[in-house]
Amino acid sequence: MSNESSRKVVYLLILAYKKENYMYQKPTCSLEIRNFRPTMATKVKALRNGILLLIYSCLCLEGGPYICKAQATDTVQPGQVIQYSDKLLVSADGRFQLGFFNLSDNDPKQGYLGLWLTNDNSEKLWVGNRERPLSGSNANLTLDSNGLLKITHGDEGGGDPIVLNTDQTAAKTSSLILENSGNLKLRELNPNGTIKRVLWESFDNPTNSLLPGMRLGFNHKTRKKWILTSWLSEDVPVPGAFSLEYNETGINDGSSAGELLMRRRGKPYWKNGTALILERLATTTTDSGRYNFTNVSNENESYLEFNSILVLGAQGELHETDSRMVLITDNACSGYSTISGCVQEKLPACRKRNQKFERLMGSYTGTVSGLNSFMDLNWNISTSDCWDRCWKNCSCVGFRPMPANETGCQFWSQGSQFEPDPAGNTPDNYAYVFNSMSNESGLEWWIWVIIALATLLALLLGVFIHLRCKRYQREKIEKEEELMLNQLTISDGVNNAEEIVHDGKKGHDLKLLSFPAIMAATDNFSNENKLGQGGFGPVFKGKLPEGQEIAVKRLSRSSGQGLVEFRNELILIAKLQHMNLVRLLGCCVKGDEKMLIYEYMPNKSLDFFLFDPSKKKLLDWKTRCNIIEGTAQGLLYLHKYSRLRIIHRDLKASNILLDKDMNPKISDFGMARIFGRNDSEANTNRVVGTYGYMSPEYALEGNFSEKSDVYSFGVLLLEIVSGRKTSGFYNPERPMNLVGYAWELWKEDQTKDLIDSSLVDDSSIEPPQILRCIHVGLLCVQENAVDRPTISDVITMLANQSVPLPIPKQVAVPARYHQRIDPNSSSGSKQGNSIASAPITELEGR
Repeated sequence: MSNESSRKVVYLLILAYKKENYMYQKPTCSLEIRNFRPTMATKVKALRNGILLLIYSCLCLEGGPYICKAQATDTVQPGQVIQYSDKLLVSADGRFQLGFFNLSDNDPKQGYLGLWLTNDNSEKLWVGNRERPLSGSNANLTLDSNGLLKITHGDEGGGDPIVLNTDQTAAKTSSLILENSGNLKLRELNPNGTIKRVLWESFDNPTNSLLPGMRLGFNHKTRKKWILTSWLSEDVPVPGAFSLEYNETGINDGSSAGELLMRRRGKPYWKNGTALILERLATTTTDSGRYNFTNVSNENESYLEFNSILVLGAQGELHETDSRMVLITDNACSGYSTISGCVQEKLPACRKRNQKFERLMGSYTGTVSGLNSFMDLNWNISTSDCWDRCWKNCSCVGFRPMPANETGCQFWSQGSQFEPDPAGNTPDNYAYVFNSMSNESGLEWWIWVIIALATLLALLLGVFIHLRCKRYQREKIEKEEELMLNQLTISDGVNNAEEIVHDGKKGHDLKLLSFPAIMAATDNFSNENKLGQGGFGPVFKGKLPEGQEIAVKRLSRSSGQGLVEFRNELILIAKLQHMNLVRLLGCCVKGDEKMLIYEYMPNKSLDFFLFDPSKKKLLDWKTRCNIIEGTAQGLLYLHKYSRLRIIHRDLKASNILLDKDMNPKISDFGMARIFGRNDSEANTNRVVGTYGYMSPEYALEGNFSEKSDVYSFGVLLLEIVSGRKTSGFYNPERPMNLVGYAWELWKEDQTKDLIDSSLVDDSSIEPPQILRCIHVGLLCVQENAVDRPTISDVITMLANQSVPLPIPKQVAVPARYHQRIDPNSSSGSKQGNSIASAPITELEGR
């Protein structure tokens, strides 16, 4: 029996068998019998159908896949054939179908292999032979024994085969499958039936549709582009005028998802960022939440995926298959268009912005042989090409695509008359008519003249206002700088402050330097010249033209400090003269820029050495004693002997600078306060300083006095002896800072454990002297201010070993009160940085 005859027999058996409401399974052709109550009639039917099923099973076994292929399947094995009239390949979930179709019932030579949705075969989503239509209806899709997937066609199969995959992507052990995604995939199989590799897939060769899982983009390694190309017309699947690609660089909309770029004949036609598209869908589509773009970019590939089916139409329309979403309508950007995303071309001299072509029912009176009409029968030009040609031809007033398949065009020139057909009696007879909505009365040029003059006048007025505002702003800044400098010389409680003189200097040789001079001295504030960073801002090293080295302290815009601290430091240091206080050389004020210029200290600050395991060895006990004594002498000068009695309020290791001989100098007077000679204590609602160095009465209640600086000096003294930061944790069982740790060691008579390990081998150490320093440090950090010694008492205790020392009372462990300060204050800072301003927080029992 021939295959054709066997196939017909099988079809008859299937029809007879299915009439009896029995179910069968495709892979095995087996029968599943429902439960029923047998009667004589049903027994006869069962016997008859059993015989039919037995014959059908035998035919399946004898004829193999060539007979059983009449049933729907999603797979083609080597040697199998799908004929033009056979059933289609159907994906396992039944959503997609693959088979042959004919676009023209009148022309059987216009057949194609295509993919469509099972529930909508009007939209062909992929065409395998779009540039080579079939010759006749005698066509087959076959996977030959060499692994070539090809279409044979023509009478008796005489046409040249259309190979979908090349020899390089063919393998003998291969299998073709239509996946649930709509991807037609050719795979090479291992002997055990597993997939070895993918040889070819339709997703890698897109036509005019983008399916979920299909890529639109670029493979960096193979240089392959995944782009969509429209049909030439609705009836001709040949690649048309429009293409759609994914541009990774995107448009300047703040989106990292890039853009969709549509071209017409290679030139940009329309583009839009995917983020803007989704935003548009959110406002125009009720179910926009179901749409999602996914972009992937790596060293191998860059591409875009969309979770719905997009179709690029022959006239440049971009829509979803069921038309629920339309990104761009047909011919939307043809001619001059202001639609969002349209790429504007140069407007022809004869066209105006409000002119366009309209599709109307009717025809022109001009004839093919007349002077007002001409034709272009080139089947490779589409309606969009006709639109573009007529738009750019100043004599063209309308055109019409050829009605056969809307390829080729007939054009009409000036002088032709259009006769409308409003009744629509000839539905295929329509034309694109050039229509002008502009005013042709002869007065239009006056409007343009007025607009041009008004624009020119507005431009000149804008330039004039800009220059005036710029000059006013410059004069305002200069006046503010002058006023600021005058205010900087007026200190609260000081009536005899020096005035700035016209030669650019102040008392004590304080220089007023220009901003360009500072820029030149610091090499434009380069990172190579940066010395460090503090609460006030960064500090840079500089060199003046005369060769003097300087340190420039530049107020940071993000700093919590401002004009008050700047003025404070400028006034105080200018009036203070002591070998253990840093010397201020000048200042610079320019707009928002505020800078202080100090003498350069080559050894930076104390914390640079003290807390570095490798550098602290350079601080032997003799050097540390010198630093302790010098710092105490500088503090004594501030409290007792200076003309302005000063409370520093931010004494710490980073504010002790070291000159070339390692001599200490107190710096950073931005937080300092001036005391009257008869004042002993003051109060503030603005707590400033550094956590870990602040005394409890100051941190909790805002009360400060000389004893506040003594507390800070005591913490600094313990840091110098131990080589440890006050903010560290020194007890593994409970959190404790340096003060608490020293107090615990004192009570356990283990004070020697606090001494810096780098001093163990120092021969200059006198044990009683170093233990005395720890004792004095604990006296300075006692909880009650009245119990603390004055700085002059401290100097005496340190210098005279014979002076008896009192027993320290309860020390003020910072951890017991710093946690009560509002940690969420916007003015707060991490420990170690100066606090420009922190509020006093009310304490409550807990």
